[in-house]
Amino acid sequence: MKEINEKRKQRGFTLIELVVVIAILAILAAFALPRFAQLSEQAHQSSIRATAGALSAGVALVKAQWVGNGNTGAVAAVEGFGNNNVAANAEGWATSTNGNTGAPNATRCLQVWQGLLQSNAPVAATSEAADTEYLVSLSGDNCEYEYLLDEQGSTIVYDTDTGEITTTIN
Repeated sequence: MKEINEKRKQRGFTLIELVVVIAILAILAAFALPRFAQLSEQAHQSSIRATAGALSAGVALVKAQWVGNGNTGAVAAVEGFGNNNVAANAEGWATSTNGNTGAPNATRCLQVWQGLLQSNAPVAATSEAADTEYLVSLSGDNCEYEYLLDEQGSTIVYDTDTGEITTTIN
């Protein structure tokens, strides 16, 4: 009798037990995978909103420094902001980092991005590269920054005439 009990103790799992465990894991995976995919989408959206907020804050800070300096017209460099190289138009909105206060182009839009967001900025470029997060272009007279990582065409648009930042998440 003792030998029979010892043999039973050494037995492994039955086939039915293994099938039940695998079925439970499959059911859990079926519910978990869509949730993880949704989390990734939410992360991309949060990243876009955070970047738009940082850009908006930078634009507002340039305007505040421009007003604080007593400026009433376009300046090639807003003294006291960043590296003292951000140019502002006659309304005090950032336009470039090369002294140009005129209408934007893609290069000046990239300069605004880098000048306002500085060292922690997501990687932006006027043409796609392996590490590019935002593609910079001109949309009418506005700077457009298209988020590339989610491949949805989401954008941040900066209007240099009014200082308005518009975010479109697709």
